[in-house]
Amino acid sequence: MQLISLLTSFVATSDSFAPTALRLALGIMILPHGLQKTVGKFGGYGFKGTMGYLTGTVGAPWIFAFLAILSESVGGVMLLAGLGTRLAALGVGGTMLVAAAQHRPNGFFMNWTGAQKGEGIEFHLLAVAIAVALLVLGGGSLSLDALLAG
Repeated sequence: MQLISLLTSFVATSDSFAPTALRLALGIMILPHGLQKTVGKFGGYGFKGTMGYLTGTVGAPWIFAFLAILSESVGGVMLLAGLGTRLAALGVGGTMLVAAAQHRPNGFFMNWTGAQKGEGIEFHLLAVAIAVALLVLGGGSLSLDALLAG
């Protein structure tokens, strides 16, 4: 009985469309990054290349590298479907926090003109803010979470 109650609160969401819009925006943004890292789409290096880069060049422990790849790929699909929205938002938000920390030396702004060493953190902050909103609000009216919570 407690497990059912826990699962019900995990998928609970408002009947508002606002979380749906946030969820779709975050999912549409993050899934192509996940596909770069898993299957090499959009100029990515695929799973093996990304794991090598994250564990070698970046120095991340393999479990964190794996979780980052998982959050962007599987998490992106979960966000688009609105299934396990809070879990997916937690993963994407955590990945974006780490990315912001890594990009912090490059400043705040995106590198639109190519004048900076790399990208700033403004993009990552928006993704983290959306993830936090989804953690609080859930997946919204048009989500599988709403259907399950129904």
